[in-house]
Amino acid sequence: MRRRFFHHRLAVASLFLLAVLYVLAVGAEFFAPYPRQWRDLSRAYCPPQLPRFSLANGLYVPAMRVAVDPLTFRRTYLEERNTAIRLGFFVRGETYRFWGLFPTDRHFFGVRAARIRAADGTLPTFYFLGADAIGRDIFSRLIYGTRISLSVGLVAIAVTFILGVTIGGISGYFGGLTDTLVQRLIEIVNAFPQIPLWLAFGAILPADWPPLATYFAITLVLSLLGWTGLARVVRGKLLSLREEDYATAARLLGASHTRILFRHLLPGFTSHIIVVLTMSVPAMILGETSLSFLGLGLRTPVVSWGVMLQDCLNLQTVANYPWLLMPVVLIVLSVLCFNFLGDGLRDAADPYATK
Repeated sequence: MRRRFFHHRLAVASLFLLAVLYVLAVGAEFFAPYPRQWRDLSRAYCPPQLPRFSLANGLYVPAMRVAVDPLTFRRTYLEERNTAIRLGFFVRGETYRFWGLFPTDRHFFGVRAARIRAADGTLPTFYFLGADAIGRDIFSRLIYGTRISLSVGLVAIAVTFILGVTIGGISGYFGGLTDTLVQRLIEIVNAFPQIPLWLAFGAILPADWPPLATYFAITLVLSLLGWTGLARVVRGKLLSLREEDYATAARLLGASHTRILFRHLLPGFTSHIIVVLTMSVPAMILGETSLSFLGLGLRTPVVSWGVMLQDCLNLQTVANYPWLLMPVVLIVLSVLCFNFLGDGLRDAADPYATK
């Protein structure tokens, strides 16, 4: 399986990109140039500043000067080519607490000598992917949002795994009336329309809940709606495997139903379970993004890709500041990576696949 998986180039590339995203999520405080809620109101809607290189300044970006239209009050940013903001790696910047444990001011990438004030008394700023309406760095918030959006998928999949394997295993192993009741339950869960259900959930969820409670509530809802697919896969496999010789031999030797189910039958198609779980993660990520975008899920000060997209509800704002749609790029990239990874695992786990 391992050799066949590494022959699937898209799956290997997707695994590498997902590993990079999860490394960014784990070390978000270190990799982000600015803390999560850092802002500079004087730089609202600052456009992206792509790094440049010169022998005199090294890696740098030109400083930006703000010009305000006296009639429309619209901000226009002009480059000051004679003033360079030098960039570097492992620089000192804004102080933060890594994982809330210890304070430090070291960042992987950012402005060199960030504590030196400019001529007007302000700190030099750098917006790699632009700024939002209140001057927050979109690139830094994207990295912080990676931690929430990707972890929701993993935590929800863990709950989905427990529910799907247990309920689907009982349904397929015992059959009869138990199987009929479980299948009707699955059909009832699948019959619920998702958008009205999300609206009802958003109305029930208290607005004064702390962010951590809201996070686990979103995860639980996504899990309770996503376990049915895995349960049906487990049930279908067990219907065929429970009559195999090794299962019959275990019963004749006096093994309990629990031991036969979890010790002998389920390990026989672990690869299929892994594939189904991998293909289900994108649905969890999209579910969290949709809920947060509609204002029914996570809310500020929590930072996730869906929460960041709430700034895109106004079409005029998106037309004037298209860099606010940057979370969409990461959402599409992560969903495609999980789909390609699941496709590669499925091909590697299929014993009847040809070379």
